[in-house]
Amino acid sequence: MELDSKKLWLELNNPKKLFLIAGPCVIESEKLCFEVAATLSRVTRKLGIPFVFKASYDKANRTSEKSFRGPGLSVGLKVLARVREKFSLPVLTDVHTEEQAKEAGKVVDILQIPAFLCRQTDLIQAAVATGKIVNIKKGQFLSPQEMGRVIGKAHAAGAKKILVTERGTTFGYNNLVTDMRSIPFMRTFGAPVVFDATHSVQLPGGGGDKSAGQREFAPVLARAAVAAGCDGLFIETHPDPDSALSDGPNMVPLRDIPKLLSTLLAIKRALK
Repeated sequence: MELDSKKLWLELNNPKKLFLIAGPCVIESEKLCFEVAATLSRVTRKLGIPFVFKASYDKANRTSEKSFRGPGLSVGLKVLARVREKFSLPVLTDVHTEEQAKEAGKVVDILQIPAFLCRQTDLIQAAVATGKIVNIKKGQFLSPQEMGRVIGKAHAAGAKKILVTERGTTFGYNNLVTDMRSIPFMRTFGAPVVFDATHSVQLPGGGGDKSAGQREFAPVLARAAVAAGCDGLFIETHPDPDSALSDGPNMVPLRDIPKLLSTLLAIKRALK
């Protein structure tokens, strides 16, 4: 299936619209991806929200070696390709190496640079070289100002289609805090700014051998981010977050997504 990449970029780069990047944290199964994609596709089309399906084939940065990482590159990309085909949706996944960027770029519409890897020059260059849209997440260890250098690397590599995502900043041990000033600041870089509502409420390593989270605050921060002027939302969701194999404590239950999106759209309209 061919998706219009130019049309997708125009939708994501339209300040009048609020777009959504959402899906399960990791590919647990094709069935789960289909269930989440079907629900989110139906809701976003009803609300008129541009939607990109997100799921990871490998969670390379886990707290413990015992944690579930995903099905791997080959199997994971096949699942994402089937989601893309079945639901006529653009898809996003994160990449961790230059070779992964090359392979994933053959399948997905958006390549994501994880927060911890946002300063890896070779990885950014490899993602840009695919010609796909690249979403770079702000490192928990960086100020909004420093992300200007990261975006500069992407532009120097020839990037024309860049998203930048705020996902919270390290605040002491096992905690993150979000400075909403980062949203208008990073918009000065000329790239659409996404707010990651679910990773921003993560408590890294807070569960001992895994991360904890405060999912009840994800909608709160999402509302604040839209009011602060973000262009899109990144939300990880699951039919049963408590049984999710990765990041369950900070994921928004799938059943809560329609009401949340309606509220966010109302805020977006109020800004006009």
